[in-house]
Amino acid sequence: MTTSPAHPAFTPPAPPIPLAALLARRDLGLRLLAGPGDVPLHWVHTSEMADPYPYLLGGELLMTAGVQLTDPARYVERVVEAGAAALAFGVTPVYDTVPAGLVEACARQGLPLLEVPPRTPFTAVARAVWRLMAEARLHELRRVTEAQQSLATAAARPAPVPAVLGALAARLGGRAVLLAADGTESAAAGREVPAEAARALRELAGVLGPRPGGPASASGEGGGLRLAAYALGGGDGLALGVATERRDPGDRTIAGVAVVLLSLLTAPHRGADAAARDGALVRLLLGASPAEAAAALDPGPWTVVHARGGDGTPFAVADLAASLGTALVETGAPGGADRPPTGTGGSPGEAGAAGGAGAVPARARLLLPASSAVTAQPGWFLGVSAPAGAGDLPAADGQAARALRRAEATRSALVRHRPGGLASLVDPDEAAAHARTLLAPLSEPLRETLRAWLSLHGSWDRTAVALDVHRNTVRQRIARCAALLDRDLDDPDVRMELWFALGEATDQ
Repeated sequence: MTTSPAHPAFTPPAPPIPLAALLARRDLGLRLLAGPGDVPLHWVHTSEMADPYPYLLGGELLMTAGVQLTDPARYVERVVEAGAAALAFGVTPVYDTVPAGLVEACARQGLPLLEVPPRTPFTAVARAVWRLMAEARLHELRRVTEAQQSLATAAARPAPVPAVLGALAARLGGRAVLLAADGTESAAAGREVPAEAARALRELAGVLGPRPGGPASASGEGGGLRLAAYALGGGDGLALGVATERRDPGDRTIAGVAVVLLSLLTAPHRGADAAARDGALVRLLLGASPAEAAAALDPGPWTVVHARGGDGTPFAVADLAASLGTALVETGAPGGADRPPTGTGGSPGEAGAAGGAGAVPARARLLLPASSAVTAQPGWFLGVSAPAGAGDLPAADGQAARALRRAEATRSALVRHRPGGLASLVDPDEAAAHARTLLAPLSEPLRETLRAWLSLHGSWDRTAVALDVHRNTVRQRIARCAALLDRDLDDPDVRMELWFALGEATDQ
C-alpha cells in the first residue's frame, strides 16, 4: 500500500481531456507520429522559444512550428523535463515535414508527437481543446450536482447512514465503508473489494485520528484500487473509507458531501464546556468585549492564525484545523468581506491552489495555544499573531490579519507578526495619511505589482512568476508606477519610502 496526504496538487479549471479525443476531431487533421495517444491534456500552449521550459506549467499540449528548433533531442528533453503532456508540430512555413530527428527524440522519450497540417491553424487546435474541456467540465458539474442530490435524499431516509454509503458507492462506482476507531467496519455498501484493498483501507483510516496535527484525510492505493479515507467530525474516531478503480476530478467533492452528512448523522451531542468555549471565541472575534468572552476561555497565552487558500473542497478548512491541531476555527472572511487574492498565481508550495483558476479560496480564523507550533501548510497563506492572553485576543486578531495580507502580497506561505521596528517610531495616523497621499495615483493592480516587485528586490522574472504575468507586463506596470509617482524607482531611498507606505496601506 502507498499512502499520501489527500491534498491534491493544483487542479485546472476543467477536468483533463484525453489526447485521443483531440485526435478524433477529423476537422483538425491531426496525426500521431510518436508516443502514446491516451495521455491527459490539462491545457494548451504555443511557443516558438528555443527553450520553452520556463514557460510551461506541466500537462499542456505544446504547439510549435520549430522557428528556433536547432537541436531536436535537447528540445524534447527540456519539454519532457517541464512535464508537458504532448507536442504538436505545425508543418509550414518553416518545415515542409516534421523533422525526423524530432520524431526519433519524441519516440525515445515517450512524448506524444502530433503533426498539425498546413490547413489547420494553431488557434483551431486550441479552440478545440478548450471546447472539449468545457464539455468535460459541464459533464463533471452535472455529475457532482446529481450526486449531491442523491446523497441528500439518502440522508433523509429511515436508515440514513447505510443509505448515504449506498448512494456514495453507487455514484463513485466502488465501495464505501464506515470504519470505527479500531478499524472494524460499522457499515458498508457497494461491491466487495480484495482483502488487500480492505486491509489497506483500514491502515489508511488508522493514519487519521483526533490527535493534534493528525491529518483529516489520506489517500493511497491497494489491491489495484484507488483508496481514500476521511475522518468524520463527530469526535468518536469514525472514518469514511472509499475504494474505486479510478479517481475522477469531482470524486473528492462528492466524498466531501458524504463526510459532512455522515458527520452530522453520527455525531454525539457536544459537551457544554466545548460549546461555551467555541461560542466565546466566536463572540470575541465578532466584537464582544474581551472581559465578556474571556471568562469562558483558558487564560492562554493564545496564537491567532488567519488563513486563506485550500483546495476548494468542502472540508479544506477542517483539514487545515486538524493539521494545526485545533478545533477552535471560524470559517469565512477574516477581517471583513472576502476579496480576490493578490495576483493570479498559485498557492504557496503548489502550482496555485490559493486563487488558482476555477477555485474559490477559503478563509478562516483559528485559535491555538501559544505552545503549539504553527508551520506552513500546502495550499494556504497563513498570518500568525504574537502570543496573547485571552483579554488581548482582539489585538492579536488584528496582527494576524495584517500578517496574512503581507503573506498574500509577498506570496509567502507563512508570515508572522513583527513587533516594533522603524515603522513603530512613526505616529500611525501620520504614517497612514502620508501613505494614502503618496500612493493615491496608483490603482490596486499597480500597488500589488509594486509591492511584489519591491519585496523581490526588483527582480522582473521572480515578480512575473509571483503574479502569474509576463515579465514585460511587470516592466510596463513598474514604469507606469514611476511615471504616476514621478519618482526614480532605482533610488534606494525612494524604494524604502514606498515599501513603508505600502506596508501602511496594507495594514489599513
